[in-house]
Amino acid sequence: MAAPDDSPVVLDRREGPYGEVVLRRHGAMLQIIANGCFLMDTSDGRSERLLIDAAYDALDGRPAPAVLIGGLGVGFSLAHASDDLRWGRITVVEREPAVVDWHRAGPLSELTRGALADPRTAIVRDDLVRYVNETSDTFDALCLDIDNGPGWTVTEDNESLYSPAGLAACARVLRPGGVLAVWSAKPSPEFEGTLRNAGFRRVRTEEVPVARGVPDAVHLGVRPG
Repeated sequence: MAAPDDSPVVLDRREGPYGEVVLRRHGAMLQIIANGCFLMDTSDGRSERLLIDAAYDALDGRPAPAVLIGGLGVGFSLAHASDDLRWGRITVVEREPAVVDWHRAGPLSELTRGALADPRTAIVRDDLVRYVNETSDTFDALCLDIDNGPGWTVTEDNESLYSPAGLAACARVLRPGGVLAVWSAKPSPEFEGTLRNAGFRRVRTEEVPVARGVPDAVHLGVRPG
């Protein structure tokens, strides 16, 4: 029996390395659910695009900057970075093999087919917390969109990323003057303070109004140097 028009339809459900991940279609939207927690959908994308644009603007015209995007999600951030020829290397770290598959050969490929074919783009299958602690690579911008915000993480392990030690690891992969941009489902003055205490400069928050509730937010900080 077909599901009613207003009911989500599960397109794929998998057990990943960090629990269950589900791709659903709800009307015209595609949605990603992790361990029963709604992560994101394809309904808007303004704040994910702002994540990329605000990071670039904070670099003050640095030529061909390299950007590390934490989390592939539905692909808004990757697609937007790829559409902007001012970016140099575009590296995306995604820990869920299912999400990568949905982009390479599934329903989400409609959003990112061009970006994945972009020679500047590289997809790294890894946990971002581990990656920023272990990689020897460095970037001009690090754009994080792996949770619903610093205070609403998808898994407990992610909490460490927003701690002083985690932010130090983020700073470690940034070149001097590099930018950290963090997506959040709501503004967090507390996280702004944590960024400042971790040594980031020019800390600020940009907001994107939503139809209902508090605005989405992008928290920004610049590594000294």
